[in-house]
Amino acid sequence: MSQVHVTRRYRFCAAHRLHTEQLSPEENWAAFGKCNNPNGHGHNYVVLVTVASGGAQDSCDLDRLDQVVNEKIVERFDHLDLNRDPAFAALTTTGENLVKVIWDILKPALPSDSLRKIGVIETRDNYFEYGGTA
Repeated sequence: MSQVHVTRRYRFCAAHRLHTEQLSPEENWAAFGKCNNPNGHGHNYVVLVTVASGGAQDSCDLDRLDQVVNEKIVERFDHLDLNRDPAFAALTTTGENLVKVIWDILKPALPSDSLRKIGVIETRDNYFEYGGTA
């Protein structure tokens, strides 16, 4: 049976600092460069959420998807410091970790097995994508 996927775009602005307590200050600077600035820096993130839709006969409830993503992701992260979010207590706030955190937040909040992929655009040149584990 064929399946259609629908991707919706969401936006939030957030600050972060790439830093880990597991490295010395010098090692953090070597690993993260200017992104290790003690004052942090910010991004205008774009989040792409892809879900399965059955097609015209069994369409995805986009209003419900928008509600869930706005409540669980946009409102949670918009205009905040990602380093202060509990999800990053043991994680560095890299794009790779952010895309997985978003997946982990949305997966249980959406209809069973509907979430297919999360994409995060951090900068013009940085895009991160996660499709869960096999």
